[in-house]
Amino acid sequence: MRRFARQVPAPAASLPPITVLKPLRDDEPMLTEALETFFHQDYPALQLVFGVQRADDPAIPVVQALCRRYEQVDAVLVVDPAPHGTNRKIANLINMFPAAKHDVLVVSDSDMHVAPDYLRRIAAAFAAPGTGLVTSLYVGKPAGGGITAELGAAYINQIFAAGAVVARALGRQDCLGATMAFTRATLRRIGGFAALSPYVADDGVLGRMVVATGQTIALAATVPATTVSDGGFSALFRHELRWSRTIRAMAPTIFPASIVQYPAFWALLAWALAPGALWPIALLALAIFVRAFCGRLVERALGAAPTPLWLAPLRDVFSIVVMGATYAGHEVNWRDQVLSTRVDRALVQDEGAFAARAPMRARIVARGDGLARGER
Repeated sequence: MRRFARQVPAPAASLPPITVLKPLRDDEPMLTEALETFFHQDYPALQLVFGVQRADDPAIPVVQALCRRYEQVDAVLVVDPAPHGTNRKIANLINMFPAAKHDVLVVSDSDMHVAPDYLRRIAAAFAAPGTGLVTSLYVGKPAGGGITAELGAAYINQIFAAGAVVARALGRQDCLGATMAFTRATLRRIGGFAALSPYVADDGVLGRMVVATGQTIALAATVPATTVSDGGFSALFRHELRWSRTIRAMAPTIFPASIVQYPAFWALLAWALAPGALWPIALLALAIFVRAFCGRLVERALGAAPTPLWLAPLRDVFSIVVMGATYAGHEVNWRDQVLSTRVDRALVQDEGAFAARAPMRARIVARGDGLARGER
C-alpha cells in the first residue's frame, strides 16, 4: 500500500478529450458534493453526460442545479426509459452513449468524489503500451457518523482496497467499478455496452473482455472516495452480500481463501473453543491490535478518514457472516432489483470458450452487427 501511495505518475504526454458518463438513479446522501467534484476537474477538454431512466427521478434537479451553477462546463442530461437487458446501469449507459462526443470514455458511479487532477491521472495511465482499460482504487467516505457507515468504510479501505493492491502485485488484472476508462475502439472490440447487459458484475466482466482482446488493465495513481451511507445493519448486509456474491462469481477459486483476512475472528473462535485458557486471550489481544494497526496504516497510505480502532473485531466478525451467507444463494439485491450472479459465474466457468470468442466478437463489431442503439 505504501509503494502504491508513493508512486508519482509521469505527466500525460497528451490530454485527449474525455467524456465522463455518470449513470444516476434517485437522490443519494452527498450526491451534490460527489457530482460537483467532476465540475471542478482541471482538464482542458471535458464533457459530462448524466443519465436517468425516469422523468421524475429525484437526481434530475440536482444535475440541473449543478449545470446552471457551472455553465462553462460542457454537461448534458439524458432522460431515456428504454430498457436493455437486466442490468439497469448498463441500460442507462446504452441510452447515454449517443450523447458522448469524445473518443475516451470514463464511466464513474454516482457516489464518487474525485480530486481535481483525477482525469489527468487517468490520461497518464493510458500512456502504458497496450493499455485497453484504466481503473482505480477507491476508499469509503462515511455519510454521517453512524456505526454502519463506519463499518462499510472500514471494509472498503482496510479489506477491499488492500486486497486489490495485493491482487495486482500477484499479477491479477481486475477492473474496479469506481473508474472504468476506455476508448470507443476498445468498446467496439468487446461488442459495445450491450455485451455487458446480462451481467451483475459488469465491471469484472468488462475487465475480462478487455484482457481477452490482448490488452491490459492499468491502475491509475488516483484514489476517489465513494459515499458510504447504508442505513442500518440490514442495508449494509445486503450491500456487502451483493459485493461478496459477485466476487465469488468472478473469482470462485480465490474467494474462499479470503477467509484468512480476518484474524480477529479466528482469535475469537480460539477463545470460544478453549474456555478458561489464558493463551486465547493473549492471542485475541494480539490479533485485534495487529488488525487495527494494519488497518490504520492502510487508511493513512490511501489518505482515507480513519475508522475507530475498536471496530476491528466487529468488522471481521461481520465480514465472516457475510462470507457465510454468500454460499446460501446467488441472488443479489441491487437498488430494489433482484438479480442472479449465475450468468456471471457461467461466464467464468466458460473462460476458455469466452477467450476464443473474442476475435469473433471483434469481427462482428467490425461489420456493424450486434451493436446497441447509438453505438455505430
